[in-house]
Amino acid sequence: MNLRLPSGTRDVLPEEMAERRRIERALLDTFAAAGYGEVSTPELEYPETMELGRLTAPYRVTSDSGEELALRADMTGPIARLAATRYADVAPPLRFSYSAVVHRSVSPGKGEARELLQAGIELLGVPSPEGTAEAITVLSHALEAAGLAGFSIGVGDIALYPSLLDDLGVAAEEQAFLLDALEGRDFVAIAERAGSLGLDAESASLLGDVPAMRGDASLLEADGVLGERLAGLRSVVGALDSRVADRVIIDLGRFPRMGYYTGAVFEVYDPALGEPIGSGGRYDELLTRFGRPLEAVGFAVDVDRLHAAIAGEELGETGR
Repeated sequence: MNLRLPSGTRDVLPEEMAERRRIERALLDTFAAAGYGEVSTPELEYPETMELGRLTAPYRVTSDSGEELALRADMTGPIARLAATRYADVAPPLRFSYSAVVHRSVSPGKGEARELLQAGIELLGVPSPEGTAEAITVLSHALEAAGLAGFSIGVGDIALYPSLLDDLGVAAEEQAFLLDALEGRDFVAIAERAGSLGLDAESASLLGDVPAMRGDASLLEADGVLGERLAGLRSVVGALDSRVADRVIIDLGRFPRMGYYTGAVFEVYDPALGEPIGSGGRYDELLTRFGRPLEAVGFAVDVDRLHAAIAGEELGETGR
């Protein structure tokens, strides 16, 4: 018999499962200590809930009664639905945490995970910089509690580059090309196109250089039009205590694929793993689509990637 698993899925055996549970518990305990109440939502939602969350449902099924349902692609949309229905009359701020399996479509042959175990928080009703700084702080403390040591948090602003394009009067079709290239982090294409827009040399250089700018907080000290557009990030970093701020790397080329982000965005890196461990950001307009206008910020940690990074750090220590 050929007893196959669907691509992008796997069995988790007892030893790994025990470590996964330990990590999950450390994350959830940190979230609870910061005032976040754990919630659980169905793995199945109506497709329109995913669409309101600006996500395409990767997998759809038909129920025994003929209804079309979707496997959730993230927890932000379901929690937005929960906040707009079960908490419609509860005054903000609202603080929710979760640990849940989400489902993503995969590309054949690329080894991508179809099922992801994510743990995270959603903070609703607290504006930036206070809300963003709180989320980044909870993220940092949770990763430390789980046992990760060498991580950094890359922080950017998804609104930065579009606002610079508007400030410099770049035409809509050129903006679309540059933003697509930014999403794919194709900095060479960005620099080449910026030089062909007919802008003055300083403006063309600015558009070509900003996406590749990555470093410490001194990047936020820029002046001119860039300095004006960095005011939001300066306030967020300024609201962090030194222990968390020391983890931060400013990344002005951050332009994640999730369609609901509106401002500060962040991502977790660790030298022991070659891919992001978690990510998050502000989504100040999303709750309005669900009928409950609230500013919001959140993040999700990939528990299996976090496990791999912790193991990689431990292996590095053993090998010294």
